[in-house]
Amino acid sequence: MTMSTQTTQTVLVTGASSGIGQGIAIAFGQQGANVIINYHSDEEEARETLKQVEQGGGKGIVCKADVGKEEDVTRMFQEAIDAFGTVDVLVSNAGIQKDNAFAEMTLEEWNKVMTTNLTGYFLCAREAIKIFDKKPTPSPEDKAKGNIIFMSSVHDIIPWAGHVNYASSKGGILMLMKSLALEVAPKKIRVNGISPGAIATDINADVWQDEEKKKELMKLIPYKRIGVPEDIAKVAVWLASPESDYITGTTIYVDGGMTLYPGFVDNG
Repeated sequence: MTMSTQTTQTVLVTGASSGIGQGIAIAFGQQGANVIINYHSDEEEARETLKQVEQGGGKGIVCKADVGKEEDVTRMFQEAIDAFGTVDVLVSNAGIQKDNAFAEMTLEEWNKVMTTNLTGYFLCAREAIKIFDKKPTPSPEDKAKGNIIFMSSVHDIIPWAGHVNYASSKGGILMLMKSLALEVAPKKIRVNGISPGAIATDINADVWQDEEKKKELMKLIPYKRIGVPEDIAKVAVWLASPESDYITGTTIYVDGGMTLYPGFVDNG
């Protein structure tokens, strides 16, 4: 059996100017994809992502849009169509945190997280489905005519005190993914999720660059290393490829075993 993920697909990645999203966009570029690089505020880093996509052999555009705003999302998908004619894969990745103790959490902190992390996924997926629906429906023997990948977190199943809004949004993504997958599977559209564990990005550098904090983190990871964006990107590329065509409605946990609850080792 030959495994190949080379593609000429058009892939829209939200939150692609840094971290995991940037890694995913670059990985698709290395496979020859057309990549729409969405960003919220950092155009310089978005253009750096584009540069690396093109260096890898892909093509791309950058697109500024707030995924929590309906008009921005509609415009973003139209820009994708104007540039490449269609969208074949959506990777919803944009997300934020606004942490606080529950009793002190403001409605603004709650709403901002939910708007980006959950409503944004709804808005982007809805536009993607509209595009997929315009494509001819393949026969049962053919591959999917569209793929949606929701980037979530291990906190879609692991509770997180002090981060209730964030964890709730990720739990919502899990059921959004499964319910949507069930609804659109008969139309040969696949919907799956990827839930990363601890991944070394700039946003959490204070943890993995501090030896004491890193030591504490390692207690939660049976595999004893922190992940990197490339770990997630490889899974995303595979999930969007025909090699995974029989997979839909599933979350892949890329977490070094964090969801195995290592605290129960020798204590159960």
